[in-house]
Parts: sequence; structure tokens; C-alpha cells
Amino acid sequence: MEIMLGTSLLCAYLLDLIIGDPRWIPHPVIGMGKVITWLERHIRMMYEALVSRGRSATISGRLLGLLFPLVLVSLAFFVPYYLLKGLASVHPWLAFTAEVVMIATTIATKGLAQAGRKIYAALQKGDLGEARFQLSMVVGRDTDRLDEKEISRGTVETVAENIVDAVTSPLFFAMLGGAPLAMAYRAVNTLDSMVGYKNEKYIHLGWASARLDDFCNYIPARITFLFLILSAMFLGKDWRDAWKAGIRDASKHPSPNSGWSEAAVAGALHIQLGGTNTYQGVVSHRALMGMPKEELHPIHIKQTIQLLYATTFCYTLCAFILRGLLLY
Repeated sequence: MEIMLGTSLLCAYLLDLIIGDPRWIPHPVIGMGKVITWLERHIRMMYEALVSRGRSATISGRLLGLLFPLVLVSLAFFVPYYLLKGLASVHPWLAFTAEVVMIATTIATKGLAQAGRKIYAALQKGDLGEARFQLSMVVGRDTDRLDEKEISRGTVETVAENIVDAVTSPLFFAMLGGAPLAMAYRAVNTLDSMVGYKNEKYIHLGWASARLDDFCNYIPARITFLFLILSAMFLGKDWRDAWKAGIRDASKHPSPNSGWSEAAVAGALHIQLGGTNTYQGVVSHRALMGMPKEELHPIHIKQTIQLLYATTFCYTLCAFILRGLLLY
């Protein structure tokens, strides 16, 4: 199976491009979400019991919060591991096919592009209401009062940021450890999206999940930045400005990783990302990334999707080649 791992990466990427995430196929993330909900209920009960006895809320919360990644990430790794091992004992091709499908469920190139296209199409028709609704499905910010420019910014930002979370990071871990490690990464990312918040509810219990997600994305985010530069060059975009924007602005982002892809896209397209967002009525000011040589426009959504495809294809192809070289 080690010999076929590089091939499984490429096949999984192509499978995702072709079919995406059909709704009729149960998605592993849904199962992970149910496990997280069950875990949170029991962990929170233990947390409240400890705090009521006078124990430190910070220490108790952070220690109990370790249970989220310990339980979920272990399950996400070992269930696929032993399933593939069992299938391999029946026939290697059964294991190979299962691994391709599993890795494909951890990535979302097609789904991310489709989400961006729906917003772009609504803006092209002048339907701001539909565009706001479609954007609200993929971002956490309030969208009900956004104009065309702000909808375009929100879409470009979420597509750019999720190049890492939704594609290159899971492929990075798949290259290192196949479907089990890719599934483990997806568990980490799902935990971060559900409990990794800095609000009062999750500031302690979600701390470990949020930090683990930052750690896992650290290397993939910076590798993706380099591939975005390469893709900008191939697509005739400004790769020099993409490089400059990344080096200058990436560290301004609240996330230690998301700024690399967002700043690179901003530089490549001569636009400026960041600014004022509103989350459940609370205003948040994000640092600006890129120089506003062009006014944000729906066309930049289309161009960001092109960068998404070019970057992830080149990344996957190089992972396939690198995996093959490691065998010799």
C-alpha cells in the first residue's frame, strides 16, 4: 500500500474534482460533529462540577479541553487505520479504493469553488439578497447589510483562507500518513470550527483544539503560499506583489496561518482584503492585506477560484511526485 499512496493522493484529488461531496453519501465530518457534541455535553458537566467545587476555571477547562482532541483525533485515526488494514488483508485494491474515497472526503476543492461560484452568479444577476444568503453559508460574519464590494471581499477571503484548511492541509497529512492521518487532520479542523472559539463559552475548553489546529496548519499554510506564488505566475497574475504582500501582511492576520493565503491572493489580484466585519452584531476590525490597486469586484471571486484550482492541482501533482521519489 505504501507504493500506491502517492497514486491515491492524485486519485482522491481528481475524485473530489469530479463528484465533490454528494449529499446522498454520509460525510465523515457529520459523524465527527456528533461525537464532538456528545463529548462537549459530558466534558462540560465535569467542568461545571469542578468549578462548583472551587477549582480554577482556567486550569480545569484547559485540562478537560484536552479530551476533545485526545478522543476525537484518536478515533479519526485508528478507525480508518484498522479498516484499511482489514481491507488490505482481503485484497490490496479494496484498501486502495477505500483510501482514495477516504482522502477525497477530507478535501473540498469542488465544494469550495461551487460556493464561490454561487455567490458570483448571484452578484452577476444583481441579486444581493441571494448573494448575502450564499455568503452566510460559508462565513461567520453578518452578511445581511453587505454591499457588492463587501460580499466580494468576504467571498475572496473565505475561498483564499480555505485553500489551506479544505485542500492543501489534508493532502499534506495524507502524503505523510495516508487516509488515517488525513482523517485525523480533518478531526482537528472540525474541532476548531466547533469549539475553538475565544468567546466566554469556549475560551478554556476549546483552547487545546484551537492551538492544535494552528500547529497542524503551520507548515501547510507556508507551503501553500509558495504554490500560490507559482500559480499566480502561471495564470499571468502579479506573482511579485503576491510575494511582497505575503511577507509584509501575513503576520497581521489574527490567525498565524490564514494570512499567508489571503495576503498572497490579495497581492496577486491587486486588491485589498481585511477591514471591518460584524459578528452577531459585534464589530471586529481586521488588518488590511494587499494594496488596493483595483477596486474589489465580483470578477475577483472568479479569479480567486482560478487560483484555487491552479494552486491545489500543482500542489497535488508535486505531492504525487515527491511521494514517488521517497520510495527510491
